Amino acid sequence: MINKDTKSNKTNYAAIDIGSNAVRLLIKQIGKTKKGETTFTKELLLRVPLRLGFDVFGSGIISDKKAKNMYRLMKSYAHLMKIYDVKRYRACATSAMRDAQNGMELIHKIEKKTGIHIDIIDGQEEAKIVYNNHIEYMEDRNGNYLYVDVGGGSTEINLLSQGELCCSRSYNIGTVRILNNAVKVSEWERLKHDIAELAQSYANTNIIGSGGNINKLYKLAEKKDKKYQRMSVDTLRSLYNTLKDLSIEERIYQFNLKPDRADVIVPAGNIFLTIADILKSDYIYVPIIGLSDGIIDGLYSIDKETEAKALAQSPDK
Repeated sequence: MINKDTKSNKTNYAAIDIGSNAVRLLIKQIGKTKKGETTFTKELLLRVPLRLGFDVFGSGIISDKKAKNMYRLMKSYAHLMKIYDVKRYRACATSAMRDAQNGMELIHKIEKKTGIHIDIIDGQEEAKIVYNNHIEYMEDRNGNYLYVDVGGGSTEINLLSQGELCCSRSYNIGTVRILNNAVKVSEWERLKHDIAELAQSYANTNIIGSGGNINKLYKLAEKKDKKYQRMSVDTLRSLYNTLKDLSIEERIYQFNLKPDRADVIVPAGNIFLTIADILKSDYIYVPIIGLSDGIIDGLYSIDKETEAKALAQSPDK
């Protein structure tokens, strides 16, 4: 049951995304306008680069140091959710925690110490959560689109045709995995084969990019269509080639990148270009979305459905 401020008719939701590169806390306020339209207002977004994947994809476990930092961070996030009067939240851990031998042990300790329950989700569920963003961004779009969410440990794709979800798939190909030389050749072949099949079945498919790296690439691109919030694949390729030829230190200096972005941004660009080339896409749309947004939209959808059922069963109806 959600406790709402009946005067403002607004509710704060939160999402914690425990990724292979960073751990994010997103808090959104969802309300209604006087015309009854749903509004999504970002109240807080924090990103802490714990870089769990560099432990897991190298040694198979999360180190004691990073485990302690996880405890500290989750405790901080728990306090922030109380400060922002969050009524509903969900914490999801993805690829690094899925692969970590001590992943389940760690989340049990975190819940005991902080009260935050963490779901370790598989790649298919991660892909479907990302798709939940259609609540905010996809209602008026027609045609064929491929959601591509590139993370540190995995890449999720969702094929939408005329607004309908046709397939969701996940691949153990991520930026941190690539930097650790932990991506199997067979996984690349599986992705390329699957994308080629989709290209044959769904013509003129453009990409909707998700994740911190494509957001940053879009911001860095000199040529972009701000009206439709997209950039051409050629623009991305030019930027990728420029970044690829620079050292990490040069990327930090010339493009004002943080160190934990400067290394992963290049393998991310490679993943997007690989998919775009097979699809023969012209554009990549970048609506600044991610797993955290999908988590909140999923919670909101469940609550809206629950309220509708309760209303339908009300004797006063």
